[in-house]
Amino acid sequence: MSFSDFLLDSRAKEITAEVRSIVKNNIDSEYLKAMDRDEVKFPREIYETYGKHNILGLRFPKEYGGRGLDWVSAVSAIAEIGVLGCACGCAYVMPDIVGEALTRFGTEEQKEKYLKPMLRGELVSAEALTEPRGGSDFFGATSKAEDKGDYFLVNGQKRFVVGAEGADFFLVYVRTNPDKNADPYKRISTLLIERSPGVEVSYLYGLMGSRGGGTGRLTFRNVKVPKENLVGGLHDGAMVFYDMMVPERLTSAAASIGGMRSMLEIAARYSDKRFAFGKKIRKFQAVNTMLAKGVTLMDASAGIVYQAAIAANINDPKMRRMVSEAKRFSTDSLWEVANLAMQILGGIGYTDVYPIEKALRDARLPQIWTGTNQIMDQLIQHEYYNEVLNMPESEQIRNIEGDAMNANEQDEKIFDDEGMWEVHE
Repeated sequence: MSFSDFLLDSRAKEITAEVRSIVKNNIDSEYLKAMDRDEVKFPREIYETYGKHNILGLRFPKEYGGRGLDWVSAVSAIAEIGVLGCACGCAYVMPDIVGEALTRFGTEEQKEKYLKPMLRGELVSAEALTEPRGGSDFFGATSKAEDKGDYFLVNGQKRFVVGAEGADFFLVYVRTNPDKNADPYKRISTLLIERSPGVEVSYLYGLMGSRGGGTGRLTFRNVKVPKENLVGGLHDGAMVFYDMMVPERLTSAAASIGGMRSMLEIAARYSDKRFAFGKKIRKFQAVNTMLAKGVTLMDASAGIVYQAAIAANINDPKMRRMVSEAKRFSTDSLWEVANLAMQILGGIGYTDVYPIEKALRDARLPQIWTGTNQIMDQLIQHEYYNEVLNMPESEQIRNIEGDAMNANEQDEKIFDDEGMWEVHE
């Protein structure tokens, strides 16, 4: 089992073992290499393998093709998929992301038409959020959908759409409220848009890593989208997006655990075999302390990810802060561990003799996608201020300020310049 299996219940342990077996025995290395060479534009073969083994969308109800598992089980499975790299990880978690919208906000007809075949691996989905004019500025979307009675007419562009090259349908956020003074939270709607002649998919990015995942640009030209493809209410896209942030970010964090484990195991085995100056390089403190740091980052990431998963299970008020912390810490740790592993291997780690150089290229992306880690910081501090400043007295700790030696020196507790120059007698 995993190094963190004591954090898992029996169901999570079972799914972990099952997914690990699939990853070990059913994924072709040559196919992964072809992806990294951009010879495979989207890993449909691997995606269909996920579907064949019924491991897509594990959290969703059995009636739609899921297994009705909780977030902890899903996280444990995603961590196993993470050893395959970002592109395969993205293909695996996209049904979790798009499926969240369909499960929570979709109609029964939408679930039958899109969710079920997606979880069987028969339909590929992609979420289209980012636009050329901006990244994290979600509410500034300019792609628009005009209400034409029984259908919407969609025009606009989306870019950096993960899985676009292989997708059969897209979950797209578009502006439906043309009022310039509209509340930002009432401007956007969410539509399901099928691949069609009016939807141009351009595979045009020379990515540093995460290759073969089908990342591309979408251009919508007078695309007719039936009203029944509206997910949630009209102008309620912000509500859909707000819920989607949890699976987007928690899945990124979970996959990072597997990425770290794969690199650290390579580094540990290499440093136990490689000799220099008459002894194994693992005996040199400069090497073994790097490994120790990497292992600590991996274990700390697992701790915060599983903590966030438990919070998501019970919809705890701190869930969004915990998920943002998990995404920020784990993806930053993934990048640091990739660099540590390369340093342990030395020059050979910089070549394609070992997969560390690919893992390092992959590791840079999760710090950027699904909201940059700087955006995570803003969410974390905002949520924490709200928690502390609105905390009921019954939940507060003791008055620690009063434990200071000169706690009663009120004249020294100046918070602004009002009255600073008054003379007290």
